Amino acid sequence: MEYRVATVSDAALLAELNQQLIRDEGQRNSMTLAELEERIARWLADTYEAVLFLKDGNTVGYTLFRPEEGSVYLRQFFVCRENRRQGIGREAIQWLRQHVGIDVDLIRMEVLCENSAGVDFWRAIGFRDYCLTMELDQNESAPR
Repeated sequence: MEYRVATVSDAALLAELNQQLIRDEGQRNSMTLAELEERIARWLADTYEAVLFLKDGNTVGYTLFRPEEGSVYLRQFFVCRENRRQGIGREAIQWLRQHVGIDVDLIRMEVLCENSAGVDFWRAIGFRDYCLTMELDQNESAPR
């Protein structure tokens, strides 16, 4: 595996990968590809960093993250469908821990509750539940 720091010029590629992530996770995000590209470009120009995961010269995933005081916040982490269950995600996290989180004790991230494959992956590599965000949709009928 190889890793390459992404730049604003990679925003279109990152937006395509982000769109796949949104579908796979079952997010409610309805942004267009152009909107995702604009958002990622803005994030990269501001406070976020991104790394592309490469195998045999092909992009197989990425992460978008923000260093914080004492921690790193993973905003997005994605391995392409056809490359899953090959150890790429596990290896990418190890690489990030060695290269990004050198002086960091904590990596934080969020996983949608309905994304059971994601929850299972993160738990399998050592992440532990910390909190649960709950919401009430006023448009849904209340349980009796």
